[in-house]
Amino acid sequence: MITHLISSQIDHEKWDECINNSFNGNAYALSWFLNFAHPEWEALIENDYETVMPLPVSRKYGMSYVLQPYFIQQLGVFSKTKLYPDKIREFLDAIPPKVKYLDINLNIHNKIDGLNLSPTKNRNYMLDLVLDYESLKSNYNENTKRNLGKALKNGLQLLKNIKPAELINLFRENKGSDLNTFADNDYKTLERIIYMSMHKGVGFVYGVYDKENQLCAAAFFLRHRNNLIFLFSGSNERARQNRAMFFLIDSIIKNNSPSPKTLDFEGSNDDNLARFYKGFGAKEVLYDRLKINRAVFPLKNLINIYLGSK
Repeated sequence: MITHLISSQIDHEKWDECINNSFNGNAYALSWFLNFAHPEWEALIENDYETVMPLPVSRKYGMSYVLQPYFIQQLGVFSKTKLYPDKIREFLDAIPPKVKYLDINLNIHNKIDGLNLSPTKNRNYMLDLVLDYESLKSNYNENTKRNLGKALKNGLQLLKNIKPAELINLFRENKGSDLNTFADNDYKTLERIIYMSMHKGVGFVYGVYDKENQLCAAAFFLRHRNNLIFLFSGSNERARQNRAMFFLIDSIIKNNSPSPKTLDFEGSNDDNLARFYKGFGAKEVLYDRLKINRAVFPLKNLINIYLGSK
């Protein structure tokens, strides 16, 4: 039986035990991560936390809806046993009627083909680190090898556990100012996530400094089981000139191979980023973005205009 629980009713210990023992569990679905990314999240739970689905429910103008929170790539259904499309359908049907609109990313193991839901396919890139570094490096494409060679001539240095604020400011002052995607509260949320992950020993912030000892690139990595997630990064014009991001990713690969870990690049649908990730030998993995509008006319059209553009 699938039960809907609000935030205060969820047993976080049982929840995390389920996520950590699910064959498809990921860091985003852990209670501590959800608490920062979307406080007051709700959930669907089957039996005694055997299979679960987090619901980041928001409310506005008296209406409840679910949108994918910032800094969370994949959610969906998580289970200790094998999942079939029909089970995913059961959970989707169990979402409470109060939720009039749903726009979420399922995880890579939630297969919904054949359910007539018309999802959008999103791209992710992942690199198994089981081989030794030299073998992995031999699979870099020529462009990546060439840019890495240039980076190695620029006197770059990699430092671990720089301050999260340094990474965030690097992003805000460069790409962030162009995108204008995140509000101040979103950056504060990210900073809290990073600090908590570092406190738990599963988060790492690396910075690349140039020969003038200036920070030019940085990245936050989050580890869950054998997955190392490239969750957030920032760089400036100096980094583009000295190829610092090539140096940073290559250093992470070098420092974590050979091992049973997988480097999860967390995207992207952007062709330029996809090309960058593929250059390191990463393989494309698809996951579904699902939109469901349960409202009736005329609210249905208004929701599509307001929430469909987010």
